[in-house]
Amino acid sequence: MKNTATSFVLFFICQFSTAQVEGNIVNDYWKITDRQSILLDLTQEKNILPHKDNIEMSGENVSAILFYEIDENKNLKLNRDVIFPQLRTYNKTNEPDWKKYRAYFRKMVSNNVLPSLTFNQKTIVPSKLDSIEINGMISFYHSPVEGIKITRTIYPSMSERFITEKWEIENLNNESLQLSITNTKQEVGEKGYKGNYVFHAFSDAKKEVELEKGAKYSFPIYFGASLNTESPQSFNFYKAEKSRMDFLEEMKSKLILETPDERLNMLFYFSKVRASESIFNSSMGLVHSPGGGNYYVGIWANDQIEYQGPFTPYLGYRKGELAAYNAYKYFMKNMPKDDHPIAYAFEMDGNFVMDHLERGDAAMIAYGTSHYILARGDMAIAEELWPMVEWSLNFCHKKRNAFGAIESESDEMEGRIETGSANLSTSSLYYGGLKFASTLARALGKNDLSVLYSERVQEMENVIETYFGANIEGLDTYKYYEENKHLRHWICLPLCMGIDKRKEGTLTALFEKLWTENGILVELNKDKKAQELFWDRGTLYALRGAIKIGGREIGIEKLSQYSRKRLLGDHVPYVVEAYPENNMKHLSAESALYCRIYTEGILGMEIKGLSKVKIKPSLPEDWNFFRLNNIALFGVETDINLERAGDKIKLTVTRNGEILIDHLISDGQSTLIDLSVEN
Repeated sequence: MKNTATSFVLFFICQFSTAQVEGNIVNDYWKITDRQSILLDLTQEKNILPHKDNIEMSGENVSAILFYEIDENKNLKLNRDVIFPQLRTYNKTNEPDWKKYRAYFRKMVSNNVLPSLTFNQKTIVPSKLDSIEINGMISFYHSPVEGIKITRTIYPSMSERFITEKWEIENLNNESLQLSITNTKQEVGEKGYKGNYVFHAFSDAKKEVELEKGAKYSFPIYFGASLNTESPQSFNFYKAEKSRMDFLEEMKSKLILETPDERLNMLFYFSKVRASESIFNSSMGLVHSPGGGNYYVGIWANDQIEYQGPFTPYLGYRKGELAAYNAYKYFMKNMPKDDHPIAYAFEMDGNFVMDHLERGDAAMIAYGTSHYILARGDMAIAEELWPMVEWSLNFCHKKRNAFGAIESESDEMEGRIETGSANLSTSSLYYGGLKFASTLARALGKNDLSVLYSERVQEMENVIETYFGANIEGLDTYKYYEENKHLRHWICLPLCMGIDKRKEGTLTALFEKLWTENGILVELNKDKKAQELFWDRGTLYALRGAIKIGGREIGIEKLSQYSRKRLLGDHVPYVVEAYPENNMKHLSAESALYCRIYTEGILGMEIKGLSKVKIKPSLPEDWNFFRLNNIALFGVETDINLERAGDKIKLTVTRNGEILIDHLISDGQSTLIDLSVEN
């Protein structure tokens, strides 16, 4: 880690300062470095102050949302919302009952709990900033005071209940100095369901430090919790830093994206980090959870089963694979024995079963689980989880209305906006689940079911066209439900499933009518607050579907704009959940959806068996190459490289270092990769 902001700002920054967006030149807040990080350089004059933002970081037993503000004079205000998901608290008498679903032991800590540094009869106050850097950790580089430069780097322990704020002190004077440090210590106790909880905030520095010219000294401030007889003395910032850096190095080495657009490459890397770090210990085993200050040690049919789970096999991150498997297994364990709806979530360590609303979760589960099983390529897992796929499809089939559309009380937005009695999301996900399940049934030797599901695919495609197909705002696209009269973000879902009958009108609706600087609106309806409402998941599905279905150029154009906003704009460095709800928190499963734009969109990956995948690459006209290396394709390390060769594309597929495919294809041409065939 570099320790002076000014010196490396000028040397390392890549040239991504401005870009054309809808005819206007706009300035980025952040810039990309060559160390796979982004930097907010405050040594340069920018019209961005005051500025405030937040970022979430997680480990197995802790999550922290860091809120930082920089005033006009570059002074930093920092608050740390430190959350201990497994430590469930009692409800307070002045809280509503629903708070029990978010009853995590947590503390907000300001700069009041900081050590005191004195030198030359002055107290050193690190306030003004030169820059901020984010690289899977966050570092605040303070302007030198009395020839002393302080850098504060914050990161979570990947396995224990604490985050660390590491202070690095550097002597920039021409002579040695004697520094006195008064440590801080705070403890706050609370009783909860698991016993006695104690929040600890303390520093661990030497009382006197002598620094030679140019020398540095580092010490930690811990923000952590203990349960019953646990001791904070076990906190170790060296171990925590190494485990965090090891995790980040693993993210750099797996599923590596290379395109001519460095912004896409960087946001893809950050998305792998956020999608993979939000994994928590629970009574269900390790499980992936959304985060965002509200959703921990729980699993949801959309976030984990539909969004995150199908991505994990391609990344090949073992902890992520285990967390996904645990989620599928837990949903299957709680599968109804009859025709009752399946629960849509298991919250608070699995203690709260969320089954009061039928959101079309069986369709989400059928679609996500069948994709996950195929991508794993593991026959034992396929046989184990198959009953949940079959049950979910049967449940949906029985929920058809008179026109064949699948009825559900709501969708994954849970009543925030109208969905009618049968919505396009549930029917589209059911359609996608049937496609994957037909392939999976054939791989399992269930040929009759495979044929049946294929027939139902055709029936549902016709239903999507005849029941949901409509002209809205003068465009041949889809109505979201029977009475719907306004364009809705989820009209992108048929595109994601490969249905192109209303492609042109739907693309225009998504990327002209509904498009904003923050992606796609939930609904185009000037009479409602929905006109200001956006959820990134809709944008992420729309971008994937557009590129997959042949809207490559508009899809890539909007992907570039959106990625730039999320990576280098005013709220970074991850894709978000929603606005205004939850104020654009960094929910983690959305980051998995971002990565799937490249696997399922640009590469057009579609699993065709437990060892076969069809790809239908779509290389943008102004790109000479696209590479996705170290894909864990059915557990086998695979590289897929595209290079432009005249009016053709050279496709090279390498498996474990051996070339499997090396030939020219036309743009949009399908190729089957069969990893069951030995060279």
